[in-house]
Amino acid sequence: MKYREILIAQLKNIPYFNKKTIYQISEQYNLKTGTVDTYISRSLARKELIQLKKGMYVTADYFNKNKSDISYTFYLANALRQPSYVSLWTTLQYYNLTTEAVHSVISVTPKITRNYQNKAGSFAYHSIKKTLFSDFSLIKENFNFFIATPAKALFDLIYFKTNQFRSIDLKQVELLIDDLRIDIDEMDKKERDNFYTTIKNHLK
Repeated sequence: MKYREILIAQLKNIPYFNKKTIYQISEQYNLKTGTVDTYISRSLARKELIQLKKGMYVTADYFNKNKSDISYTFYLANALRQPSYVSLWTTLQYYNLTTEAVHSVISVTPKITRNYQNKAGSFAYHSIKKTLFSDFSLIKENFNFFIATPAKALFDLIYFKTNQFRSIDLKQVELLIDDLRIDIDEMDKKERDNFYTTIKNHLK
């Protein structure tokens, strides 16, 4: 078996990895970094590896086995831009609070805004100030991922839709929720109370 094939075989059970991981595995075979870089390029060309972003990969075998699992997609969303949590429309859809079609995984991060497009899908990241990077939970499924609470997902959506609540009052927030066709009545009462409490605090 060729060294390139050996490396792929040792990576096939990892949800994602970077070049550093590949270099570390290659050290036991005394392979030079240039040689490993060539192997990576060849594996990408042969579609044995999938590039998630620059320097971040997953084997095609692993990806194809898990691509239909939404927890894997959200797990990758967390990994592509760290720290981040899934929020806005994506979370509202996850909790069945909207019927709007969501074509990308939308997340919030304290880092600058950025988008990624890869075989796993479209990933959009909205930048929020650090003091508002909160109220998200770790969901434990086949793959663990961080996602906003329903109240925070709605808060984040309104936050960005109104350009950080500029020139808006509570009545306008309620009208906007209706316009966006978000079924807030389906939200758990505790979550709904949390949403209104947080909104009122930021409208003062």
